[in-house]
Amino acid sequence: MSKNQQPTDHKKYFIFEKKNYQFMFIGLAVIALGFILMAGGGSDDPNTFNPDIYNFQRIRLAPTLILLGFAIEVYAILLNPKK
Repeated sequence: MSKNQQPTDHKKYFIFEKKNYQFMFIGLAVIALGFILMAGGGSDDPNTFNPDIYNFQRIRLAPTLILLGFAIEVYAILLNPKK
């Protein structure tokens, strides 16, 4: 070690902890559930109309779950588990 260099203790640590990752996975699961509920509803015959595409599950519930999942993701990023 030269004269100008001083020993430094650079402690490496992760920004996120276990609690952050748990909330992130919960948020991803809620988003995935929203997309799964939104899928389907098509018709086998292109000449017939299937009114199931406009049901409550696809129009209200699924987008709400997706937005809720994104809110959980933001919370997981901003969460400070040390407090």
